Amino acid sequence: MLVLARKQEESLIIGEKVEVKVLEVRGDQVRLGIVAPRNVSIYRKELYEKMREENVASVKTKQDKVEVPLDRRKGGEAETTTQKRALDTQGGTKDIGRNKEV
Repeated sequence: MLVLARKQEESLIIGEKVEVKVLEVRGDQVRLGIVAPRNVSIYRKELYEKMREENVASVKTKQDKVEVPLDRRKGGEAETTTQKRALDTQGGTKDIGRNKEV
């Protein structure tokens, strides 16, 4: 970790396009100003970590909901994509999306 000391109204540059400026120091609080291109996302660390946790939980929930019923035109086929994938790993190769043998 790089540690720098800055006084009020002093800045530091990150890369070529991001400037962080100390605007005000009041007690134990420091107000920062950040100048960066619009395509650079800037988050407070605690909010960023919360968003990451929610995204991971969302992905896990979506993975749990993969149990999508498949067409059962051919007798004895697996009823869900998870079961279908299990069959595929046991030697058969099927195109899950189109339900055709390949």
